Amino acid sequence: MKKLTAIKFRCLVYSMLLLLCAACGNDNTGSKSVSEKAEETSAEEHEAHEDGLEMSDAQLKAVGILIGRMEKKNLTDVVKVSGQLAVPPQNAAQINVLSGGIVRKINVIEGQQVRKGQVLVTVENQELIRLQQEYLTAKGGFTYITAEYNRQQLLKAANAGTGKAQQLAEANYNAEQARIKALESQLLQYGISLTQVSAGKITLQVPVKAPINGTIGKIVAETGSYAQPGISIMDIVDNSKIHADLIVFEKDLSRIKLGQQVDFQLTNQKNEQIEGEIQGINKSFENDSKGVVVHAVIKKPGANLIPGMYVTGLIAVGKDLVDAVPVDAVVRTGGRAYVFVVNDEEGKQKQQEEHQTEKTVHFRKVEVTTGITELGYIQIRPLEKLSADVQMVIKGAFYLQSKASGPSEHDH
Repeated sequence: MKKLTAIKFRCLVYSMLLLLCAACGNDNTGSKSVSEKAEETSAEEHEAHEDGLEMSDAQLKAVGILIGRMEKKNLTDVVKVSGQLAVPPQNAAQINVLSGGIVRKINVIEGQQVRKGQVLVTVENQELIRLQQEYLTAKGGFTYITAEYNRQQLLKAANAGTGKAQQLAEANYNAEQARIKALESQLLQYGISLTQVSAGKITLQVPVKAPINGTIGKIVAETGSYAQPGISIMDIVDNSKIHADLIVFEKDLSRIKLGQQVDFQLTNQKNEQIEGEIQGINKSFENDSKGVVVHAVIKKPGANLIPGMYVTGLIAVGKDLVDAVPVDAVVRTGGRAYVFVVNDEEGKQKQQEEHQTEKTVHFRKVEVTTGITELGYIQIRPLEKLSADVQMVIKGAFYLQSKASGPSEHDH
């Protein structure tokens, strides 16, 4: 009987131990479920945080975020070229003097805009005195020669004169008239007024005028220096007709045609986009490079374009257009690429609910795949369907990415 009671006691203790272990097991399972739920909740909050980004117009301006749209760009069916900017010969001028003289006054400075006919420099030349004196003497003597010529013409009409005298008078008249016209042309080339010289006003100084509109370049003359014929004292460049000289190699030459569109990018200014059009193709190779110079006219020349700048370009030889955005619009995290699009509907709804007076912009992340990158643009393919006029961040997306990732990931 005692033995049976001991056995029952042991079974009871064993049962209680089993119940205690089961209770501990249930507690562990319960805490694991809570942890998983916490992680799921954190993930959901993080996802909601990324899709719920909002900023005011003032904040966007302060951090330099720009909003734009996807563009259609030809990044695949193109020929990549390089070259430099230049101006046609008729849009550049070197300023020279017709005869040597002392520079008495310089009226312009480097970088100044000038117009055609504007006086740039005043030069003093002693030879001008002799030229003006010779002109006045010729005009004075021409009065007598003209009178003699007219008298001989009257005698000829009355058959009273001799043929030899008439021929001599006519020869003298024609020769002196030609001489006066030559002297007048010289004086006009120097910029001297014939009216003032005829009135007896002799000048020692001659104005040197601008032959074209443009910008003054390097000035090598100084006040009091001697200007020599054939040596430029300054130059003028008109950048309104600036174009690009691009090198196309032999393998791509057959694909280049007149009228094709060109997208340029300045080598040292990667955000500067320029559009042009092919308007000339040379018919000879450039030195030994096996490349041909192709001339592309720039559609909207800017003030910051200077001859000699190096450019790279894409000549569109087909019509394979793709969706593209600036490189700064794409952010990468976790091996994936994203863009931030504007969520207008959510922003309007929240603004109405909260009665906000200040306009805010709401963003959400959209995953994309990327393709070719050229001239600061990158091809994208959104993984969800976006409307053609959807707005998105085209500059400053990295700031939104750091804000969406949260403090911990950003610090990491």
